[in-house]
Amino acid sequence: MDHKLLMVSAVVAAALAFDFINGFHDAANSIATVVSTRVLTPFQAVLWAAFFNFAAFAVFNLHVAGTIGKGIIDPNVVDMPVIIGALGGAIGWNLLTWWWGLPSSSSHALVGGLIGAGVSKAGLGILGWSKISVIAMFIVVSPVIGFLGAALMMIASSWLLRRANPGKVDRWYRRLQLLSAAAFSLNHGGNDAQKTVGIIVVLLYSQGYLGDHFPGAHEIPTWIVLSCFLAMGVGTMSGGWRIVKTMGMRLTKLRPYGGFCAETGGTMGILLATLLGIPVSTTHTITGGIVGVGSLLNRGKVRWGVAGRIVWAWIFTIPAAATISAVTYFVARALGA
Repeated sequence: MDHKLLMVSAVVAAALAFDFINGFHDAANSIATVVSTRVLTPFQAVLWAAFFNFAAFAVFNLHVAGTIGKGIIDPNVVDMPVIIGALGGAIGWNLLTWWWGLPSSSSHALVGGLIGAGVSKAGLGILGWSKISVIAMFIVVSPVIGFLGAALMMIASSWLLRRANPGKVDRWYRRLQLLSAAAFSLNHGGNDAQKTVGIIVVLLYSQGYLGDHFPGAHEIPTWIVLSCFLAMGVGTMSGGWRIVKTMGMRLTKLRPYGGFCAETGGTMGILLATLLGIPVSTTHTITGGIVGVGSLLNRGKVRWGVAGRIVWAWIFTIPAAATISAVTYFVARALGA
């Protein structure tokens, strides 16, 4: 195997490692509510989420992959050190926030990684400002959609079931929460796994392995898509229990009907972003959904201090990942990557 192919293979492996860590880090998003309501055990929940994370490859078009591959930075300036820097920034920030137990955004960590490495190589002119501005807007929009969707679901459910027996309501929503957790996991996989697809595609394109034009959604090799969705599914099965605790138990206390409404509200936000090709944070949307439910049930029981720490993690994610990425880029370039 020649040196170039060996390096490309190693970086593809690193990208799949990021995808695994993404699933590991974001497992909490898919399963926190269904675990906190005790509808499923943690082990059952990660298997449930992992299956639907992987199944998403058969459902969604690859618009988000296109945004990551050519919308954040000019693909023509991408080389091996840029990809190494981007992955280093994203993985580094994900591991730090996992260790701190903070549900930060893997999506925005990757966006920050691409920005940091790309600017380090070629300056601000290579940035795709239109896409970056939309992604930045959705840092606010996605949790608001999650919050409003969950709150509206709670209001509608409370009105429709106001005369129903509480025990029956609890049993119904335990079954419904299996569906809402599946839908959230499906959308999570459909948005998040595509980001690694985009990274691998731009890497292979930059090294001349995908022809002389950037491939469209239907031209991306199947092995890339399947390997990325599989890596995310396996990562989700490994779980991120520190963040599960923060999301499912520290923000507020949920019952099955509240968990269903939170997941459904979060699903709305992710689905909209995926259809628009926007790499959105599943963390942001489910946090908005959980807080929306908690605010309606009892505003005083939402732990606003925890919510505040999460928001600060959101604010710092892109610049922090960009900083780590820039350092990694210069190290990779110095080592002749």
